[in-house]
Amino acid sequence: MTYIAKPKLHHPALPTNKLGYTRRDYEGSVSTLCAGCGHDSISAAIIQACFDLDLPPHRIAKLSGIGCSSKTPTYFLGNSHGFNSVHGRMPSVLTGANLANRDLIYLGVSGDGDSASIGLGQFAHVMRRGVNMVYIVENNGVYGLTKGQFSATADRGSKSKRGAVNSDAPLDLIGMALQLGATFVARSFSGDKVQLVPLIEAAILHQGAAFIDVISPCVAFNNHPGSTKSFDYVREHNEAVNRLDIMSPRAEITADYAPGTMETVVQHDGSILHLRKLATNYDPHDRIAAMTYLQQRQAAGEVVTGLLFVDPEPVDLHAGLNTVAAPLNELGERELCPGAGVLAKVNAALR
Repeated sequence: MTYIAKPKLHHPALPTNKLGYTRRDYEGSVSTLCAGCGHDSISAAIIQACFDLDLPPHRIAKLSGIGCSSKTPTYFLGNSHGFNSVHGRMPSVLTGANLANRDLIYLGVSGDGDSASIGLGQFAHVMRRGVNMVYIVENNGVYGLTKGQFSATADRGSKSKRGAVNSDAPLDLIGMALQLGATFVARSFSGDKVQLVPLIEAAILHQGAAFIDVISPCVAFNNHPGSTKSFDYVREHNEAVNRLDIMSPRAEITADYAPGTMETVVQHDGSILHLRKLATNYDPHDRIAAMTYLQQRQAAGEVVTGLLFVDPEPVDLHAGLNTVAAPLNELGERELCPGAGVLAKVNAALR
């Protein structure tokens, strides 16, 4: 494989964030994906979100599995921690890292094959446990690395590039995330950066399991008439339920919206989400109503995007386990081995 490095010299006039970093400081290696791949647009959105939030790159951990999507962490946040796990096992590796060091920001990047097939059980458990992470699925409906076979998220009746028709019912990761207890659930389109960037920002600031399903057309195998995950299909059938503005607690909070057009959600860390509602009477706080709405719009052939559900008071894995505030990897022998007396009390409490 040929490695193409980006030049390290920056133009002196590049804009910087509050940390003094330019957007280039959040980039990675040159992408080797197909030209026009939607996954590269998602990488660009992650870069922009981290730059806008003034995040120190070394405080971010990015993890992935196997597939075209799982290659993308190489192309963003080159100065952050990274781990490329085996096929479908990214969630369990990330869970272990999160338990050891809760102070890092965790980004899990996966694909529809990596998460909806071999990694389906891993996806289910990381959602129900409320691991504090941003779980992004780059969803193109095919196995791009193995020449475009249908994946588990491909819609029934959709056609392959060679004309084969998918006869299997699709797995809906959005619906599953809602049922499994994810406290931030969104869907977006790789070609809609205006929507995707603030969704990623809000997910990063959310203190719990945040899931974003991003429709990301495969230009090589699944971007043709008959595909329900092509650029043209998503643009023609997109039903956006809201538009999102994210207000960081570090910045002055202002809003300029007409009365009755904005929904305000205060998150656990104090950040504020402003939702401009586009769908009539859509409530992003009602989990059951969100599932019903998604089913109704799916039956109408629409791809619903936006922030679909958010719990402003989530409970993450550490809160559920009642772990100490300090990262476990920083605890010393005194804390980890408190003595026989403490152990005897613990054992007695379990009898």
